[in-house]
Amino acid sequence: MPIDLYYLPGSAPCRAVLLAAKAVGVELNLKLTDLMKGEHLTPEFIKINPQHTIPTMVDNGFALWESRAIMTYLADQYGKNDSLYPKDPKKRALVDQRLYFDIGTLYARFADYYYPVIFGGAEYEPAKMEKIKDAFKFLEIFLEGQDFAAGNQLTLADLSLLATVTTFEAVNFDLSPYKNVVNWLARAKAAAPGYEEANGKGAVIFKQMVENLTKK
Repeated sequence: MPIDLYYLPGSAPCRAVLLAAKAVGVELNLKLTDLMKGEHLTPEFIKINPQHTIPTMVDNGFALWESRAIMTYLADQYGKNDSLYPKDPKKRALVDQRLYFDIGTLYARFADYYYPVIFGGAEYEPAKMEKIKDAFKFLEIFLEGQDFAAGNQLTLADLSLLATVTTFEAVNFDLSPYKNVVNWLARAKAAAPGYEEANGKGAVIFKQMVENLTKK
């Protein structure tokens, strides 16, 4: 049975799941879900996911949403080994911490600063940009002396952060002050299986959407 994924290619959380699926080696049956047309608000979709968010995965009747939950499920259920999501409690805890940092701090601050402007026509708030810079300072420290986000091998933490950081790239956020982040980003892009198809193309789509929506 194929694994269904309701998604949009431009969405960072959706791209994170695509990266995880490539890395694990599972095929996804991609179901484009246009939020602008309300396709996530149909009775059929709400029955699957009452929060009506994307990405949403359905694996042989098992429905799951929240990108990082889907990523860890795919690695646990289908991973050929535990390199992406270690079974060792301490190593796994570090991957989880980075995943929670991504959803609760880095990506959350992206959304807080950029989305009201992109989707609501609001003005940028400088104080929120300072919070983004603080988040990148944290990531810079996390990466000190190691190749990847949770050690010296690629894990789900890198794939989730990769989707987020390339979304910052898409809105021309200046990463140059964060040398460890810049070096990690190049390594992670090179190491992530199927990077261009899973994330690169979608990041370009997001960039084009932002440019279209913010034209004066």
